[in-house]
Amino acid sequence: MSRPTCPNCHYPQNACLCASIELMQVTPELIILQDPSEVGHAKNSVRLLELVIAETQVVVGETADDFAALRQQLAASDKPVYLVYPSENSISANETKVEEEVILLFLDGTWRKAYKLLQLNPWLQAYPALHLDLDSASNYTIRKASRSDSLSTLEAAAMMLKAIDNEQDVAPLTKALDAMVEQRLASMPADVRARYQ
Repeated sequence: MSRPTCPNCHYPQNACLCASIELMQVTPELIILQDPSEVGHAKNSVRLLELVIAETQVVVGETADDFAALRQQLAASDKPVYLVYPSENSISANETKVEEEVILLFLDGTWRKAYKLLQLNPWLQAYPALHLDLDSASNYTIRKASRSDSLSTLEAAAMMLKAIDNEQDVAPLTKALDAMVEQRLASMPADVRARYQ
């Protein structure tokens, strides 16, 4: 029998994060291409991102066919589109001027899954890629990462929004992530918690 979940945040009721959610309005459009394995993941930060920024669009899939409707949507838009993904060809979001009326594409999954999404969807290469200049480690300590420059999708979105508009208050995002991390750590046995701290 599954655990009862909060009807609003959809986290288990004993892990409800509603008290830590503050709604945000942003100008850039955020679109998340999500690997199917992330959908039911308890530590998935995209669910929090959707709660804080309600207009966030999440498209689950792996192949180009899965994203056919999204590709049509992007083709019909007159806004510039950027892929947020570090590569040899990506440019620093902190060192270039990105207009606020923009569409930002994020790949949600582990590094390996995100790279696979990129390989299975060569159409993404048509968009200019942006990367973030990281000067601090991720606060998303409850998931193990193979790379030191790993960020949760929520953190990447917050940093991109700040890079585009330095006046943008991203505290609602960081507060929600901090609350989830604290809640998860508190629910762990002490010996397990020690591995993450």
